[in-house]
Amino acid sequence: MRLFSINAGYFKLDGGAMHGVVPKSMWQKVNPADDNNMCSWAMRCMLIEHGNYNILIDTGMGNKQDPKFFSHYHPHGEDSIETNLAKHGFTPNDISDVFLTHLHFDHCGGAVKKEGNELIPAFPKAVYWSNLAHWQSAAKPNEREKASFLKENFMPLSEREGTLRYIDAPDGTQWIQDINVRIVNGHTDAMMLPQINYNGTTVLFCADLIPSAAHISMPWVMAYDMRPLNTLTEKKKILREAAANNWVLFFEHDPKIECATVHEVDGRIRIKETFALSEIDDIRL
Repeated sequence: MRLFSINAGYFKLDGGAMHGVVPKSMWQKVNPADDNNMCSWAMRCMLIEHGNYNILIDTGMGNKQDPKFFSHYHPHGEDSIETNLAKHGFTPNDISDVFLTHLHFDHCGGAVKKEGNELIPAFPKAVYWSNLAHWQSAAKPNEREKASFLKENFMPLSEREGTLRYIDAPDGTQWIQDINVRIVNGHTDAMMLPQINYNGTTVLFCADLIPSAAHISMPWVMAYDMRPLNTLTEKKKILREAAANNWVLFFEHDPKIECATVHEVDGRIRIKETFALSEIDDIRL
């Protein structure tokens, strides 16, 4: 097995929304805001090369939306999925599976591309994976999440036979060999976190349960979360497992930190060490 960090680019979101009840005087030190109170965030995906599988976890926001949409989120930087796949010798045609943690636009927008007037899968040979509970929630969203679930990002997948499949697995059970799925419901209905057994080390793709290293702290819960108290419970459970078993946490949105290990200090979970995913084999875990 090989793991690659694939940054789909950067975008901006309101700092207050991303940090919830945490005062700006605290979060500003971690991720400084611009004059409009917007902070820069990564859209960091992961590629897993595992036997005959080339699995891409999440796809960023893509580039098919109109200028008005992008004016709200300010995509910036030179990174893209295509360029970063190419750095590791892969093309979109090499992807066998696309694992979508959830269907918010910054996680699945790159799953579908526009070709002429047609919306088609951006990874033409891949099977795309969601789960039925989350798919139904995205297809008929509540008013609070409606702006995050853009149907052009995922509905075209269901219109092509054999392209979309659902993972039907209880929390913590195996999806394929060496990859289990954790199901959490605080951020949105049935978000899926891949839990990867990488050469005996557990690597957790944190998605929006723990979007950045700063969100390891319990009170740092996004205002975007549908059920913030559930997020607290889920985060506490998973972080205690991570500390007890020396897991590697992979952050999708942290603008600088890719990975961290954690430990418990005086009853609180703290960062133990931070590093790039490419350094995982050199870190004493």
